Amino acid sequence: MKELKVVVITGLSGSGKSTALRALEDVGFFCVDNLPVALLPKFLEIQSDPAKDISQVAMVMDLREKSFLEKYARIFSKMREKGYNIEILFVDSSDEALVRRFSETRRRHPLSVKGSVMEGIRLERERLAPLKKMADKTIDTTSYNVHQLKDAVQRYFLAASRTKKLVINITSFGYRNGLPVDADLVLDVRFLPNPHFVPDLRPFDGHQQQVRDYVLGSKESDAFIDKLFDLMEFLIPLYEKEGKTNINVAVGCTGGRHRSVVVANCLGGHFADKEYIVNINHRDIGKS
Repeated sequence: MKELKVVVITGLSGSGKSTALRALEDVGFFCVDNLPVALLPKFLEIQSDPAKDISQVAMVMDLREKSFLEKYARIFSKMREKGYNIEILFVDSSDEALVRRFSETRRRHPLSVKGSVMEGIRLERERLAPLKKMADKTIDTTSYNVHQLKDAVQRYFLAASRTKKLVINITSFGYRNGLPVDADLVLDVRFLPNPHFVPDLRPFDGHQQQVRDYVLGSKESDAFIDKLFDLMEFLIPLYEKEGKTNINVAVGCTGGRHRSVVVANCLGGHFADKEYIVNINHRDIGKS
């Protein structure tokens, strides 16, 4: 059986379990929301297949499944006896913060009695107390916003296995479709040679080698890529030093199909080779 890291996210409704799950998905975990606990043994058996390129999985399990409380202790214990490395993350928050969040979202608490959110919180906290004691890590999200929670989760689960904590998210885009709203850094590459004006290249996109060769074939392009790598290698350690765990880099050309895709792929490949976690999204590559 291959080594498989398993994170079970649980905790109080409204505390941020879904945000915690997305944080792990962003750093390469295979994630499942609301997995029935009875399916955990079969799920782990499938993911442990050496033929599958998956080494870490995360899932949210909670009171949305009616049989969760009566089954989790036995199943978790059984899986650990079989050698699975299961780590339980319990996400908690103060009663006041949970009441405010339910009020803001106008959601009904799953255990609310006659619509009383506070009573639902009390019942859930009481029923989950043994699971909280069993947890390997507890995160109190009372004073956290979404970004702070994601940072806390990623910092904890990456610290044990990686020396490089920063996750680099790269988005290629077309200026005609607007800037990505979450960009920390924006690179305008509209000065590079444009395949759109080459009839033989126009139908293709930046993934094709002939487009890449055309965009990067000039001395100016070559110099730009070198200087871009130098800039990012200067900036990233400084961001890491300040405790930043994610950086969103947007690379833009006119349509988001050719030049920005080429440069985004170059940048992503460069830092993936240096063992950073890199996520690349070509936002506008399919748009005309």
